[in-house]
Amino acid sequence: MKIIDLHCDALLKLWYADGKKSYENDEELDTNKLRLLQGGVKVQGFAIYTPTNLSSEQRFHCALDQIYYFQTEVLAKNPEMKQIKEWIDIDSLKDGEIGAILTLEGVEPIGNDLKKLHLFYQLGVRAVGLTWNYANLAADGADETRNGGLTLFGKEIVNFHNEHKILTDVSHLCEGSFWDVMEYAKYPFASHSNARALCDHQRNLRDEQAKALFEKGGTLHVTYVTMFINEQGQVGIPDLIRHVDHFCSLGGVRHLGLGSDFDGITTKVEGLEHAGVTYNLINELLKHYSEEQVRGFAGENFLRNRPV
Repeated sequence: MKIIDLHCDALLKLWYADGKKSYENDEELDTNKLRLLQGGVKVQGFAIYTPTNLSSEQRFHCALDQIYYFQTEVLAKNPEMKQIKEWIDIDSLKDGEIGAILTLEGVEPIGNDLKKLHLFYQLGVRAVGLTWNYANLAADGADETRNGGLTLFGKEIVNFHNEHKILTDVSHLCEGSFWDVMEYAKYPFASHSNARALCDHQRNLRDEQAKALFEKGGTLHVTYVTMFINEQGQVGIPDLIRHVDHFCSLGGVRHLGLGSDFDGITTKVEGLEHAGVTYNLINELLKHYSEEQVRGFAGENFLRNRPV
């Protein structure tokens, strides 16, 4: 099966290491090239996340640094890794090749300057979340208690996404911002979120949010973040599959995907410690769903619903 994982934080680890990690096989990277190949991951989303203690200008430079490491350490030294700049490029991947998609986790690096988003687009960013949990100039995030929606600038950003077939990520938004995105975005999706009905965490989606996303043709990528799966105790693959079951009961069987958050998490789902063992999840899903349905979860749902 062609597995598509829409979220990992390998670039942040490369940035912290000043590029002094081998993307090919460094064991501290959950999503190194060797592990992606071992796990059957055909396409990997590489998030650009910038730490919150940096100023806007510093976050802009941090984002550019991470793109530099993406180009020099991920792509240049590993010819099997192919950057996806057009959604149709995924269809052209050959056996042994892995597609790599740049995503931006929060627009804090652009400040109030839309020209910087143009630059990120030219460098290959194809999915953008408006916030990382907190309020910024575009929107309120999941941790913001006032629950405001998109600002005028946030709506400009979404319009830019619509014009350029960029996915608008709702995973880190508060509910007010989520509903604004659903109104304005042509290509909404959730890169790494689970069901709030099963785990009451503000980063998870309520049933009505999930249904709205499915109805608009968006995909929802379940995540391996243990605190978003189960509020207490050890977490195993069956606990994650409960979220898949729940979303399927809401009509999401053709809209679910995977968004591991590997390299951004330290506590792991038992049996899902890194990308190289992703087939543990696939094999367990096959015990509950048809092969066609599991192929959908693995990646075909995303391919069916991607921008064209």
